Amino acid sequence: MPATVFALVTALMVSFSLTPAARRLALHLGLIDRPGPRKVHLTPIPLLGGLAIYVGALLAILLFIDRSAWNQVIGIIAGGTLLWIVGTLDDHGLLHPQIKLMITMPLAAFFLIASGIHAAIFESLVSPSLGYALSSAALVADYALTLLWVVGITAAFNILDHMDGLCAGIAAFASAFFLLFSVQGNQVLVGTLAAAILGGSLGFLRWNFNPAKIFMGDGGAVFLGFMVAILGLKLQFPQTPLATSWMIPVLVLGVPIFDTTLVTISRARRGLLPFSSPGKDHTAHRLANLGLGQRGAVLVLYTLGGLFGLLAVLVSQSPVQQSYGLAGIVTLAGLLSITALERAPYERQGREEGTEGSDEALGAEGGNVRERGSHTAALGDGDQKR
Repeated sequence: MPATVFALVTALMVSFSLTPAARRLALHLGLIDRPGPRKVHLTPIPLLGGLAIYVGALLAILLFIDRSAWNQVIGIIAGGTLLWIVGTLDDHGLLHPQIKLMITMPLAAFFLIASGIHAAIFESLVSPSLGYALSSAALVADYALTLLWVVGITAAFNILDHMDGLCAGIAAFASAFFLLFSVQGNQVLVGTLAAAILGGSLGFLRWNFNPAKIFMGDGGAVFLGFMVAILGLKLQFPQTPLATSWMIPVLVLGVPIFDTTLVTISRARRGLLPFSSPGKDHTAHRLANLGLGQRGAVLVLYTLGGLFGLLAVLVSQSPVQQSYGLAGIVTLAGLLSITALERAPYERQGREEGTEGSDEALGAEGGNVRERGSHTAALGDGDQKR
């Protein structure tokens, strides 16, 4: 698949070479995250890294995508561009943060649906011979599932971006496994998209891994989340039963799904709104506080990203009964992990400050982890933000 290779190399080179320029531009324009009372990093860090990822991936897609799917590509580019713009504006306090979650993410999902990209689980279960009404209901259910998936995964990556190198690295792992599946199934469009995201993420990761020289910002995080969500929707598994094929993208994206689940359960249990109470209570924070430090926590999550991907490969080649048994084991392990991590030290937020455990913040290892104090509303804990 030459287009896949060219897309990967192009996105990698453009992202790698453009990131230093984006850093200089951010410094020149004053688009930086400054240290503050509730922040851990001690020096100003530029915020425009998502520009390099976006341009690298976009250029690779435009140059090497299959032109026969141009209608779908237009929807993908429109949604990704909208999210990057709104996320970047939100980075600098120019928009209310809830706009991303309540308006922009659903709108991007509607762009996909309008271009013909949507889940097809319920449609596959309903035969057209059962009647128009039932077929239409199945299609509406698939549209709703598409909306939930796109918004959920995009939001998960937005809040995953809270430690140097974490979001870009997990996006690279996910897109690498999606690329592997696309090559196995000879799915050129998905392969090109996956290669573009893999290259863009790796090129930027060179400058974002601890100690980070630049942050991707919410613009980069929501763009990556949106694109990997599309890969999960577009990828097909003709050799895998429908009863288990849906597990594959869920497993590939296991790390952001687990982190979002942990944060949602933890904050709801403490009487906080999950997406409007930014704090240092994510998986990586808790792992770092257990003595792993920032690099160690990120590397553990990289390892989990690779493990989840390998489990997805196993499911793709296993009978239905074994796949559901594996899914049960993974779910149980996840719940036990959430229970254990809830006992790990983390910094309380907002009205919880001053209660037991509120002083258990990241230590010196969290050098460049940051919290933007400019806004603390919905999805406010984006790139390196708590």
